[in-house]
Amino acid sequence: MKSSVNTNFPYLCTKITIMLTRLKINGFKNLVNLDLRFGPFTCIAGSNAVGKSNIFDAIEFLSLLSEKPFVEAASLIRNQKDSTSNKTSSIRSIFHRIGNSFSKKISIEVEMIIPKSGQDELGQPAKATYNFLRYSLELEYDDSDRINNRGPIKITKEELIPIIKSTSSKHLLFEHIPMWRNSVLQGKRGVEFISTKTNDESEILINLHQDGGSSGKPKSFLAENLPRTVLSTVSYASETPTVLLAKREMQSWRQLQLEPSAIRLPDSLDKFSYSSKLGSDGSNLPATVYRLMKEQDESIYVQLANSLSELIPDVQSVSIDRDEKRQLLTLMVINKDGTPLPARSLSDGTLRFLALAVLDLDYSAGGLICLEEPENGIYPDRIPAIIELLRSIPVDTNEEDDADNPLRQVIINTHSPRVVYEIPDSSLVFVELKEIVVDGVKCKTPHVSALSNTWRTTKGNMRPIAKGKLLSYFDINATRTMDWFINGKQKQETKIKNREDLMTLQGTLFANE
Repeated sequence: MKSSVNTNFPYLCTKITIMLTRLKINGFKNLVNLDLRFGPFTCIAGSNAVGKSNIFDAIEFLSLLSEKPFVEAASLIRNQKDSTSNKTSSIRSIFHRIGNSFSKKISIEVEMIIPKSGQDELGQPAKATYNFLRYSLELEYDDSDRINNRGPIKITKEELIPIIKSTSSKHLLFEHIPMWRNSVLQGKRGVEFISTKTNDESEILINLHQDGGSSGKPKSFLAENLPRTVLSTVSYASETPTVLLAKREMQSWRQLQLEPSAIRLPDSLDKFSYSSKLGSDGSNLPATVYRLMKEQDESIYVQLANSLSELIPDVQSVSIDRDEKRQLLTLMVINKDGTPLPARSLSDGTLRFLALAVLDLDYSAGGLICLEEPENGIYPDRIPAIIELLRSIPVDTNEEDDADNPLRQVIINTHSPRVVYEIPDSSLVFVELKEIVVDGVKCKTPHVSALSNTWRTTKGNMRPIAKGKLLSYFDINATRTMDWFINGKQKQETKIKNREDLMTLQGTLFANE
């Protein structure tokens, strides 16, 4: 059990209780009719260039739309390069493309658990009427009218509706106990918070409703003129607190792109505050660790050293050096021989591991964290350590939601077989390209599958992955001598490397050599 937060400390970061449970996408980049459910920990695996990163981009796009206009949000997404000119393509590149033809529409739908309470931009309290919600958005590319305030992207549908508590078990398919579900969710009566209607002139209206089923008249917005989502316009608790908290949830979705150059930097004491948090690139690490030490005590250093020792056995201690003369905070690692190593002297893999260890200990960080290729910079034999670290961050759904078990979530993607071996079998989503026909034209788009006899296939209607396909991905001939696959010890949960059906098939393959 991790050490509890010191509740006597004068400043406490609010515990974040949020989670993305389902994502449906159609028409975004190469994603067509994708329906993907998430648990506390999810690993999206597959070979290069199948669309794994596009799933993360879709999540980031929705997060950006919660606070930015359509055109600006689209411009901030990773755009494809024109192979002939090497120039960044236009914002239209986020729409599905076949040859030289682009789809005109993008639809995205998410199911999410939002905070029960929070604050608005003026520090005023907000309390959600319901905190399990479905948000749907449809966008259309239309550059026929270039003289408008929204650019070439217009909204054709926006909805935010509750998933009532009595039906929540049909939506939360991952393994969990009823006590956890009851401690997380609130709200019984179904009302709509944002809806889409058509008026007598056949114009699309996006309506913003009051909380709690109030009979007050909703605010209506003409969709044709909207430069951004209605959800993104809500800033104050007095308007509609549930929509505000949904916006806060989506803003918090983070795609980590840990940059060793940013993690290595010391932090200025002048800029330190008791709200210092790790940046998406890993910046502010010394200030974040220093804050955690102030909130708790120096035992945080011991916990960081223990985590880091799983990667580097030679670690004796971790601390923050406070240089009053230069007004700097610097992260230091002390080896067992007494050699002090500042962050600038540590390897890239060590720095990434440290950043994740800090996230693990910072309960105010999260809830949703997306991380690409966590194995980068990590020696293969140490990959199990980083996977165990990542898996310690999310909520444990077999325990009640409380201060020591905040609702946090991790989604990773990888093309590394070594990472997949260490993943619980129910956490694996395998992505491969399949040929389909869209508007009479053949194209390839990502299809997702999962291992048989897991909640994803038994409850979530996901296709079981062909075991031969999975073994082909693992490249058995290249890894057959690795005893971590053949002799993996059986644990309470089944990891990929422990599944008897794969091991049996592996033995059959070897017997035929």
